[in-house]
Amino acid sequence: MKLISWNVNGLRAVLKKNFLEFLADEKPDMLCLQETKCTPDDVEQLWPAHYSTFWNCAEKKGYSGTAIFTRTRPLNVTNGMGLAEHDREGRVMTAEYPEFHLVNVYTPNSKRELERLPYRQEWDVAFLKYLKKLERTKPVIFCGDLNVAHREIDLANPKANVRNHGFTIEERNGFGALVKAGFVDTFREFEPGGGHYSWWSPMAGARGRNVGWRIDYFLISPALRPRLKKARILPHVMGSDHCPVEIVLG
Repeated sequence: MKLISWNVNGLRAVLKKNFLEFLADEKPDMLCLQETKCTPDDVEQLWPAHYSTFWNCAEKKGYSGTAIFTRTRPLNVTNGMGLAEHDREGRVMTAEYPEFHLVNVYTPNSKRELERLPYRQEWDVAFLKYLKKLERTKPVIFCGDLNVAHREIDLANPKANVRNHGFTIEERNGFGALVKAGFVDTFREFEPGGGHYSWWSPMAGARGRNVGWRIDYFLISPALRPRLKKARILPHVMGSDHCPVEIVLG
């Protein structure tokens, strides 16, 4: 079973580039998208017939948003965490399958001047609580743009970014709380070293020089670890300032 997550930074934009070719080439069983920036009605597109599509759109038009494309129709799909203060921006979707919950998340950015850091800290606490509530019923897979590089090896220039959004101690501790709660960072199960990134600034040729950040993840409940066969980043896939990340479960 192949699962892929990708922050497309505008689905309409990536559709004009390589999205359908990517879908045809990779054939994921489940594809989680973040930062769709559209509603289904905004996209004049017939999706491949073998995919069911589900959407969570922000109240603000052209902003944020998530979507799930799945070959196997879920038992149930819910949008949000059930918390009005966190559910207006289309950032969380949960698809329930017989053996696990799949959560697609686009974590709020703290912004350049850290103006949204206090809110981000509230979000991190609420999101972990939500995941643990789901986990009481069955194991959880969650994926998406978590907008944080967890450790120094997860970005090219850690010393220069210590108090920058995406690498503050508060955000890193928020991710650390997920790990302390038992969730497994799948990529680190296979690759202990640095130099592997999923987002690059569009400025100064950063992607070509591989000056990037690893901020897109798959994490799983410990109960699913025996089924984890592969976890990788797909930096060759263009079309967005993020690249897709993938796991394979047996």
